[in-house]
This record gives sequence, structure tokens and C-alpha cells, in this order.
Amino acid sequence: MCYIVKKTILAETLEKHIGSYFKQSDRLSKEKLVGSIKRDFPMWSDNTINMYLSKLKKEGIINSPSRGIYEMDSNFPFQPKISHSLKRVFNKVKREFPYITFCIWDTVWLNDFMRHQPFKHYVVIEVEKDASESVFTFLTEINKNVFFNPDEEIFDRYIHNQNEVLIVKNMVSESPLVEKDKIVIPELEKLLVDMLIDTSLFSAQQNEKEFIMRSVMEKYTLNELKMRRYAVRRNREREIDELLHISLAK
Repeated sequence: MCYIVKKTILAETLEKHIGSYFKQSDRLSKEKLVGSIKRDFPMWSDNTINMYLSKLKKEGIINSPSRGIYEMDSNFPFQPKISHSLKRVFNKVKREFPYITFCIWDTVWLNDFMRHQPFKHYVVIEVEKDASESVFTFLTEINKNVFFNPDEEIFDRYIHNQNEVLIVKNMVSESPLVEKDKIVIPELEKLLVDMLIDTSLFSAQQNEKEFIMRSVMEKYTLNELKMRRYAVRRNREREIDELLHISLAK
């Protein structure tokens, strides 16, 4: 019991000091951060420091945007507004298919990062491939204007002229997802990578990709490792690296 109390006190001690290490720089290498901690706490081993840094990451006090780099996690997490209609659709699918992996989101969530506001928005449901057609069939029985994996021609002929469109897509495996208010949604890193690929779905964003990325980075802390891992799965690592480099340079 005394050992647990001691660990808690030491972790709280580091939490009080951690901000002082980032006064000269917003980002620090792990080597430099560990060196600074050891000057203040020379009795701590590398394993002890790593354990406390991991704890601070889980608590959202620090962030590791890329391998071997730390920063204070001062930005707010991405918290899109989940509408009642979106919740309703999600819960209907969840009740009908309780064991599948899927997420739901609205293209309007990207509007806050854009100069020009699109006139239309779409609700998108991404479903694990083996269940996606079943979900599509189910939704066509209770909703109008439901489309399954639409290509550019379908967008041009039908979707752009419709209101309240629901799009069902195959989900890429190991997609970065998060649960908010009991609704599973894609993480922002996933949407930014998908924006480079699904040019029909994200047609309104294509001319503002650099502006969107800069706007996101000003407001939120992006997990670059997570974004790059997903970009590798979608064969877009080079494009996301270029977009990050351009956005950071401006």
C-alpha cells in the first residue's frame, strides 16, 4: 500500500514539473525531456521515467505526435457535434447488427476548417466489408436516398442533386475510431487521410486541402504517428507527409 502511495506522489510531482520543461520549446525529443527530468530527479531510473511519461500521456497532459517527440497537449480534442438524426441512424444499425464494426459521421464536420462552406453535406456509415451490403439493404428499407460505395458517376448523376443523402461505404480495416456519447465515429486523422483519396465524397474539400490541414493543426493536436499508420494502409503515406510539410511551412 505504501509503495502505491509513493508511486502516486512521485507521478504527481512530475506532473507539477512537466510544464517547466517545455518553456523554451513547444516540442522536445525524448532524449532531451528525459535528461531534463533526470537533472531534477537524479534517483529515478529510465524505466521509472518512462512509466510516468506513459501515465501523463494517458491522462492527456502530454502528447507524442511522432516517434521520440513530446509536447504539452494544450489543444482541445476534436469534438464534432453529433446530431440527433445521426444518433438515430447509428442506434438503428447497432440494434440490428450488434456485433459488427462500423462508424458514422457527417461531412459537415469539416466545414469549420474551410474558407468556403459547401451547400450540401452527407451522412456516411462505414462498415466492415463482410457486413456492409447487409447494412445497406437494411437502411434502404427505412431511409430514402441511400447509396452503396458510390463512384464518381453516381455522385454526379444522383447524389449531388439530392438532400439528406446516406452513404454506406466499406471500412478500411484498422481504421482509427473513437467512441463519443456512445456513438462510434472516425478520428480526425482518418478523415484527413480519406480526404486525399475519396475525392468524390470529399469533392468540396479538394481545393482547400492545405488550408484545412493548417486549420486543423492550429486548433487540435494531431497524432501524426496514427495518421501515418493509417495512410500506409491506404497507400498515401507520401501524400500525407507532403501535406503536413506544406502546412507546417506556412
